[in-house]
Amino acid sequence: MKAALLTGIRKFETRQLPEPNLAKDTDVLIRIKMVGVCGSDIHYYTTGRIGSQVIQFPFTVGHEAAGIVEQVGTKVTRVKPGQRIAIDPAVYCGQCDQCRAGRENTCRELLFLGCPGQLAGALCEYLVLPEFCCFPIKDRTTFEQATLSEPLAIAVYAVERSHLPTKASVAILGAGPIGMSVFQVLRANHVGDVFITEKIPDRLKFAQQLKPEYCGNPDRADVVGEISKAAPLLLDAVFECSGDRMAYDQAVRLLKPGGTMALVGIPEFDAVSFPIHDLRRKEITVLNVRRQAHCTQKAIDWLEAKKINLDAMVTHHFSLAETKRAFDLVAHYRDGVMKAMIHVE
Repeated sequence: MKAALLTGIRKFETRQLPEPNLAKDTDVLIRIKMVGVCGSDIHYYTTGRIGSQVIQFPFTVGHEAAGIVEQVGTKVTRVKPGQRIAIDPAVYCGQCDQCRAGRENTCRELLFLGCPGQLAGALCEYLVLPEFCCFPIKDRTTFEQATLSEPLAIAVYAVERSHLPTKASVAILGAGPIGMSVFQVLRANHVGDVFITEKIPDRLKFAQQLKPEYCGNPDRADVVGEISKAAPLLLDAVFECSGDRMAYDQAVRLLKPGGTMALVGIPEFDAVSFPIHDLRRKEITVLNVRRQAHCTQKAIDWLEAKKINLDAMVTHHFSLAETKRAFDLVAHYRDGVMKAMIHVE
């Protein structure tokens, strides 16, 4: 089968690899149709690592994916050959204390698609996953929409964990795909005013089309001051979706006493400092969001029920052979890119 392999920093090669086989009777062979380029993929592309997760080249990245069931194990009941599916990229053990507590996203033996030392990614023609990673989609649901269910599930999970009060005032720091997914979930939940900050002008324009209460560029404006004027009592929650070091300080300053700072974005740095006295005096809750748990089907349901529409987020399409072009585009935020999709076939 064909696969796009990351062979070095900012280097991709299309190679032939052996087609995978079913190893367990609960496995599913998937013909990959679509892969989305995620910000975490870009970290691996530009630096070869995220924290302690360091790539040993060559390696296949990619975890936002959708495809068609090609073959199933003898005990598979969830899907059948020919079925179109969205993919949850997390493979959990189901046996450890975390899984038993319903926290499969922090499973002690968690394996994740496209994560170094865990599982090879989805930028290939065929993939084998357990049946619990496979979610059937309706005929009218596109592979783009199915692929977007993965980042949307993270947003659903982040908002659910935040336990927002009715008509909460909220900020989203970072208007990339995750930030905009969070915005869509907040809108579907009928929260109060939403304030958005973003440094990339094209993404700020994209966010403005969704009509938040405020949009501002922290490189060009005093976003904390401007939001504080619009919301003198400050905000109930801030969703940090940029991974930008300065955004952490901005989040603390924007939150009212008892507010929640949800850390959703993945930073490139290994450590961050907080204004600890402001944090403790306000009794701010710092909430780390680790991917998603039990939210993939919810995300698919919301997309298929048209409660959320992410179609405009898909701005660019590439073939598997054009994977490097796709990653370069996203890494440099060129041409107004929001979400680039790679068509594997």
